[in-house]
Amino acid sequence: MAQGTIKKIVADKGFGFIKTDRGEIFFHSSALQGITIESLREGQVVDFTEGRGPKGPRAEAIKLVAP
Repeated sequence: MAQGTIKKIVADKGFGFIKTDRGEIFFHSSALQGITIESLREGQVVDFTEGRGPKGPRAEAIKLVAP
C-alpha cells in the first residue's frame, strides 16, 4: 500500500488528488472506503493502492490514516 496526503478535493464533481512522494495521483469518490468525499479535508493522510484508470494512474481502495 502507498501513502499520501489529500491535496485537492472537488466534492461536487466526486474526485480529487492525493500528493505522494512520487507526485500527484487522481482519485474518484467511488474508491473511498469507510469515508465520504464530503468528510475529507486537505492535508489528511490516506493509504491507497495504485491502479489504472482510463486516463492513467489512479488511487483505489483509499482509507483514512490520520486527520
